[in-house]
Amino acid sequence: MANIKQQKKRIKRAIAQRERNLRYRSTIRTLFRRLEATAAGGDADQLATQARELEHLIDRAAAEGVIHANNAARKKSRVARISSGVAAAA
Repeated sequence: MANIKQQKKRIKRAIAQRERNLRYRSTIRTLFRRLEATAAGGDADQLATQARELEHLIDRAAAEGVIHANNAARKKSRVARISSGVAAAA
């Protein structure tokens, strides 16, 4: 355990950042699962809404440094691929 006051504060900050990062990553994974389930169901309106919400969350996570910019771009590309697959089938 840290003895220095600044290190104690840094540990608190690191814990808060870790929780935030886990929350973002977990939510992104959950929304991907929901998006794929909606795509399988074929509801285009709901799919568009979910895709927009997921892209917004991915952008926010990248802006806060939770995920790398290239990782965010790859995830957004995946969202577009899932969304366009249903649009093409409809």
